Amino acid sequence: MRALIIAALAAPLLTGCISAVKTVVTAPVKAVGQVADWSTTSQDESDRNRGRELRKREEQMGKLTRQRDKAAEKCQGGNSEQCQRAEVLDHEIEALMAEPR
Repeated sequence: MRALIIAALAAPLLTGCISAVKTVVTAPVKAVGQVADWSTTSQDESDRNRGRELRKREEQMGKLTRQRDKAAEKCQGGNSEQCQRAEVLDHEIEALMAEPR
């Protein structure tokens, strides 16, 4: 009878102990999973980064094109420095377009 009472009183203490053991056992598995998440790039992240890269490239292309057009316009007005600038900007645009995507 005494053993039954002691077992009944010890039961709540054991559930806490079992919970702690479960936490300790599963912690390394969770840690490995978290490291895998941090070290890999999901397809969604990859697509988002690619889109950001393309928008940045298009923005740069637009900026160079506007600068080249302004320089070409001034070149037609007789400014020889702007003719050289337009040519340099043209080469920069060609180099940007030749970069691998």
